[in-house]
Amino acid sequence: MNRIHIAVIAMIGLNLSACGTPPSQFGVYRQSDGAVGVHAPKSATEEESHEAAVQECKKLGKRTAIIMGSRETVNDRFPMTYLYRCGN
Repeated sequence: MNRIHIAVIAMIGLNLSACGTPPSQFGVYRQSDGAVGVHAPKSATEEESHEAAVQECKKLGKRTAIIMGSRETVNDRFPMTYLYRCGN
């Protein structure tokens, strides 16, 4: 019985992770003022963009990313850009 539950939970987890936008689809960059920008593809959610910013902040030795703002772009591939400030 336990094996069945574990298998079901594992399958659900794999299915949920397959639904997300791959990190390679985001355009992540650092600005001269220390902010982190994330160009998000059409299929991405704000939460996925936040996770991409957190990963970039971790490279800088920080633990969190606080959203500063967002804006629409004219780029068809990346219709939204989010700006984050890294923090501890």
